[in-house]
Amino acid sequence: MNVIIFVPIVSKFKRHLITAALPYANGPVHVGHLAGCYLPADIYVRYLRSKGEDVKFICGSDEHGVPITIKAKKEGITPQQVVDKYHGMMDASFKEFGISFDIYSRTSKKIHHETAAGFFKTLYDKGVFTEEVTEQYYDEKANQFLADRYITGTCPKCNNENAYGDQCEKCGSSLSPTELINPKSTLSGEKPVLKKTKNWFLPLDKMQPQISAYIESHKDWKSNVYGQCKSWLDQKLQPRAMTRDLDWGVKVPLKDAEGKVLYVWFDAPIGYISATKELLGDDWKKYWQDKESRLIHFIGKDNIVFHCIIFPAMLMAHGEYITPDNVPANEFLNLEGDKISTSRNWAVWLHEYLEEFKGKQDVLRYALCANAPEAKDNDFTWKDFQARNNNELVAILGNFVNRTLVLSEKYYGGKVPQADEYNKNDLYLLEELKKFPDKISASLDAFRLREALSELMNLARAGNKYLADNEPWKIAASDEKRVRSVMNISLQVCASLSVLMEPFLPFSAAKLGGMLNLKGLRWRDAERTDLLKAGHQLGTASLLYDKIEDEVIEAQVNKLHESKKMNATPSSILPQKAETSFDDFSKMDIRVGTILEAERVPKTDKLLKLKIDTGIDQRTVVSGIAADYKPEEIIGQKVAILVNLAPRKIKGIESQGMILMAENAEGKLAFVSPTRDINNGGLIK
Repeated sequence: MNVIIFVPIVSKFKRHLITAALPYANGPVHVGHLAGCYLPADIYVRYLRSKGEDVKFICGSDEHGVPITIKAKKEGITPQQVVDKYHGMMDASFKEFGISFDIYSRTSKKIHHETAAGFFKTLYDKGVFTEEVTEQYYDEKANQFLADRYITGTCPKCNNENAYGDQCEKCGSSLSPTELINPKSTLSGEKPVLKKTKNWFLPLDKMQPQISAYIESHKDWKSNVYGQCKSWLDQKLQPRAMTRDLDWGVKVPLKDAEGKVLYVWFDAPIGYISATKELLGDDWKKYWQDKESRLIHFIGKDNIVFHCIIFPAMLMAHGEYITPDNVPANEFLNLEGDKISTSRNWAVWLHEYLEEFKGKQDVLRYALCANAPEAKDNDFTWKDFQARNNNELVAILGNFVNRTLVLSEKYYGGKVPQADEYNKNDLYLLEELKKFPDKISASLDAFRLREALSELMNLARAGNKYLADNEPWKIAASDEKRVRSVMNISLQVCASLSVLMEPFLPFSAAKLGGMLNLKGLRWRDAERTDLLKAGHQLGTASLLYDKIEDEVIEAQVNKLHESKKMNATPSSILPQKAETSFDDFSKMDIRVGTILEAERVPKTDKLLKLKIDTGIDQRTVVSGIAADYKPEEIIGQKVAILVNLAPRKIKGIESQGMILMAENAEGKLAFVSPTRDINNGGLIK
């Protein structure tokens, strides 16, 4: 018989600083974000806290960078309005979901701007940066340099006509703007020109020996992380600009840097430092500059190069900071067999889940952890979510706890019975119970969270099987002594579960702790077999979980597919519609009109209220064009308007017609206007 001995890893560190990737404040949180880094980080932090470790959990909104300005332009609002909206939304969702940050800050705060600018100035004063004049694309009409995402064109590798200046999302290739065929500015639609500009570069090429030595000292990292780092190093590192010609971000703290901000991937990871300062005041240095502190970054695989190469290079160049000890990056989570896409609304949004599945935070935590994309991309499906809940949480963990508590109330008035004697099966389960804290610790210490959760469920399975095999309800009248032992042991298993499940299922753990009338337990307490003393008064039993019915899941699947249809981006010319008669067409009265006034419809993202001179009259029309046009841009615009469409109320406003728009393959709208000067009221036929 093989005996496996689990030796707990004794930390060599006095304290731990755990970070989760700063999410861009340009949209809500979805399940892919949760599975990628926020849930794994939270599980690991809760585990460390349960062990009594000194740990701080740091995160915040990344409020700079081009995605923010693009979102602002699309919604017709300022970048500050964008980040204020989404920071609040993400912060509230994380809290309700139980992500237990010690601080959730934001990079728009003064303390962050000062910290990031100071970090840059230190490197500048040490002569770390190189100044380089390079040619970058410039939009002469918009009168500004173009960040990579403000340039689109044809991908040179797959001929996708809508590739960005940094990446083709169709084939996945990394690009530079100058590689694009037929580049154009997304600001004006014009072809950009190359113009010289000066920026400050981090010389990663010169630092490669130091970076390589750092990566080689961490061969114990997850294979996907180490492998990607090796790939970058094998291709030879190149200098990378740490400043950008933009007006949104942390200003470069140099006299000759007007109109420049810090590169978002220089600025954002410093957000971990500034948030720690905000949280701890003068004590922040212990966590960032003491070699007895451990720094761990939880991220998704798309952020590996920034957290494993660029940020460590910055920290090394500064000279006063520790470098990351581990970066346990996860792969991507897909959804119902398709890549999660925010533009197509193909996502399960956390704030919507919390609204539609009240009190079921732990069900989603369980489903995401059990199917976490730790070594390869995985798929979230609603059917799997339902099966995890009904077949595992309800049928195993919940069933065991409920039966144990209900029977204890029935037989002993809710008090723990005295166990008088044990048989060999009793002793076997009690010995197995003692091993589970170390089993789960071994998996968590190696960042194998799926495996750790599986071990937790193995304990629940063992308890469930023990109770079912011994059937105390059948022998309650004939062997009262035996029933006391069975119920005592079952309650001890429940007590251990309440401790070990807390990192994974904190809401359920708190509920179970209340039912057991236990609190203040630590990780090591879970290996004890006498947590509940004879005579201890238990709390009131209630269900930990309930079944999720088919119709609830079908509604979620239907919601996804309907949303996908509504947000589908045409990939080619749509087929011709069914034939119509000339008489039917002639019933439509389409006229030339001019927009006299335009304003946003409050509390909507897409609607504008227009006042249009139709030549017949002046009327109000509500139109869903706000994503493509700002109100002030379209005053005086000639339009084609269907004037005999029956009026209807939209957001309480009576709309008296419909303007005709053209739509391209990306879903962008454009006015249908006469090419000659046609008076208002002119017929379109």
